[in-house]
Amino acid sequence: MRIVVAALALVSAAAVAQSTAIPGSRNPAAVSGGTYTVDSGHTLVTWTLDHLGFSPYTGIFGDVTGTLTLDPRNLNAAKVDVTIPVSKVVTASAGLTQHLLRPGKDGGKPDFFGANPGDARFVSTSVAARGQSAKIAGNLTLNGVTRPVVLDATFYGAGKAPPQMGGKENVGFKATTTIRRSEFGLGYGVPMVGDAVRLDISAAFQKS
Repeated sequence: MRIVVAALALVSAAAVAQSTAIPGSRNPAAVSGGTYTVDSGHTLVTWTLDHLGFSPYTGIFGDVTGTLTLDPRNLNAAKVDVTIPVSKVVTASAGLTQHLLRPGKDGGKPDFFGANPGDARFVSTSVAARGQSAKIAGNLTLNGVTRPVVLDATFYGAGKAPPQMGGKENVGFKATTTIRRSEFGLGYGVPMVGDAVRLDISAAFQKS
C-alpha cells in the first residue's frame, strides 16, 4: 500500500511540475528560423539620462512594431526592422510627458519632440554574432535625423507559447546602446540635462 501511495505521489508531483514549467528556454537550440513580428505588448525601449547631475531619469517607449528575419544556422544574415511611436512616450511625471510632446511656444521649435512627432525607426545593416551575443549595426531615424547605431544584443529565450496564449513560436532578446540626443536635433537643456541617453531594449518576437 505504501508503495502504491508513493508511486501516486510521484506521478502527481511530475504532473504538477510539467504543468507549471515555463515554455521559454535559454537554450539557443529552441530558436527556429523564419520571419517573426514584434510582440508589441511585451517589447519596451527604456531610456535613461542624467538629470542635473543629481539622479538618472527614465522613460519608456512602447507599442513597438516591426519584423525580425532569423536563420539559426547563419545568424549574421539576420535582419531587423522596428518602428517606435515616439508620440506614445511614457514617464512617471505627467508634466514632463507633456513637456516632451508640447508644441513650440508661439509657433517656435519645440523643446523636445513636439506635438506630432514622427515615429522612430531602426533598420539593421549588419549583424556580427558571437555565441549568444551579437553586435547589430544599423541606422536609427529619430526626429527626422538618421544616424548609425550599434546595439549590443543578447539572446534571452525562445520556445512555443501555450495553446491558451496563441501557441506561436517566440524568441526574445535584450539589447543596449547609448546615443547623443543632440545629434538628433534634441539638444534642449544640454548639459544640465544629459546629452547621452542609454537605451535598454527588451525585444519580444513571435513567428508570423
